[in-house]
Parts: sequence; C-alpha cells; structure tokens
Amino acid sequence: MKEKTGKYEFLAEPFHCDFSKRLALGHLGNHLLNAADYHAADRGFGMTHLNPQHKTWVLSRLAVEMAEIPVQYTRFCVETWIESVMRSFTNRNFRVVDASDPQRVYGYGRSVWALIDTDSRQPVNIETFGGKQLMDYVEPDKVCDMEKLSRVKMGKDACLVADIPTCYSDVDVNGHINSVKYIEHVLDLFTLDWYRKYAIRRFDIAYVSESYYGDRLKFYKEEGDDHDCMIRIMRGRGDEETETCRCKIQFKDLKD
Repeated sequence: MKEKTGKYEFLAEPFHCDFSKRLALGHLGNHLLNAADYHAADRGFGMTHLNPQHKTWVLSRLAVEMAEIPVQYTRFCVETWIESVMRSFTNRNFRVVDASDPQRVYGYGRSVWALIDTDSRQPVNIETFGGKQLMDYVEPDKVCDMEKLSRVKMGKDACLVADIPTCYSDVDVNGHINSVKYIEHVLDLFTLDWYRKYAIRRFDIAYVSESYYGDRLKFYKEEGDDHDCMIRIMRGRGDEETETCRCKIQFKDLKD
C-alpha cells in the first residue's frame, strides 16, 4: 500500500509566472489539480481507472490560501491527501512547500470533488463504487492550516463587469469549461495597477453548474470589506442566464 499522502515536485517556470515573476494563481491551481490526479491514479481511483467505466471526478469547490507565492525557477512540492469521504464527495487537502526546504510552507488548499456518471452527469455513490479502496487512504487527522471552506454569499445588487464568449482553449477533456479557466477569467477583472498594490491572500470558488463552448460568461462583482471581492459567473444562452460558479477573493496590501 502506498503512503496516504502524495508528494509531487513542480517547477515555477518563467512562462507560468506573472509580471511579478511569481507563479500565476491559475498555474498554481493546475498544479494542485495535477497533484490530485497523480495521487488518485497512483492509488487505483484516478481518471484512467474511472473513465472506461463511464465515471469521473469533478471539482466542486476549491480554496487556496497562500502566505507566499513561489518565484520563477523555484522548485516546490504539492502534498495532497483525502481528509474525508461523504456519499458522493471527497474532501481533499493540499500543502505547498519548498522542494529543498519542506519546513518553508507557501500555503494550503482545500477542495471538494464529486464522483459522477459521465453519461447521466449524476452523482455516484462512492461506497458502492470502489469506496473501500479509496477509504484506505483517508487521513482525517492530518493538519491543513487554513480555515474550512465556507459559502460565498452575495446580494442581488452585484454589478455586471464583464461579458465574454467561451473559446476553444476554455474547454477541457470532459467537454465543458475548464475549472481553472474560470479562475483566470476572474483574475483578469483586475488591473495590473491593482496587483501592484495588492496580493491574493485567499481565493475561494464554488462550482454550481457546467458551461460549454458557445456559452457567454457574464461576471457580476460585489465589493466587501478590506478589499475583498465576490464574483458571480453566469452562463448566458440567449436571454437566459444560469449561475455557473461563485468566487470570493481576499486581498492583502503589499505594504503590510
């Protein structure tokens, strides 16, 4: 039996970094999702095992809280483990550390994944579908030093700030808009001048429904306290709008 926690090394390549020469949050998100995929595949419940049986994992919620972002050419490791399993969902956590100094912790992540049937798009009971093998890798007591996932609450007065089409590069292997693409589109709502003053302390996103190529994505923004912002993304088809996901970004002043 493999270790319950997986640990995978990555490089902050320059073309994955932003103007500050630090790893862009979207690429960090991709590395977290890659680590989750490697961990599941190595233990017999990954995509290569599930897809032939018309099953797959779908990201339902993700939160990333970073004290520091790796600079270009930094080698870092993503540790990942399963905290708990519910009927159709798993709670998976992450820790990002320096590859040469594991005591240097860059930050943490929490996520929720749903097991679904790829034909019906409906949730699958994990316990009746290979749950025993997955349960062997649950680590309920391993520390993830960040606040739990919480609901992103928004009012009805959020302002429309962007309306963009979905494109070829937005679509993932499951045929819908890639989870990380939503994050990148949200980050693009803020200017370079904003990012020169503020850094992202925590990013929460909850996925409500899927969107597809040809949909228009409409972004509604609501400002909170201490430079916090909430974003609601709606999928537009003609005159009809359906909520696709909801985000909360907590910023910190770079002068602090």
